Amino acid sequence: MAQPLATHHHQPERLDETLEFLKRTRSELRTLRKVRAWVDRIQVFDVNGDYFEVLGVGYTHDDVREILDAVNTAYRPATIQQPCSAPFKEFKTGRRHPWAEDRVM
Repeated sequence: MAQPLATHHHQPERLDETLEFLKRTRSELRTLRKVRAWVDRIQVFDVNGDYFEVLGVGYTHDDVREILDAVNTAYRPATIQQPCSAPFKEFKTGRRHPWAEDRVM
């Protein structure tokens, strides 16, 4: 596997810095394709296979939901922190919100 284009070390009390890193580095990649969530890191891949990673946070941590939401990952929030037998969990990106989902009918 190639080396990441950028790496950030997440600190739990500084989630805003991690979200800012995701916004800044997202423009360096092409269209995002998938996310791999390990126990200790998160990797975000584009269509060309280039990626960046966030170290110090994984699918077992509390901040994982905000990080996955920042890159529009399609996942189930209720089951994201459950352990799995594979070395990582892989999710597709590109989640879209339906039109007028925030309106009350």
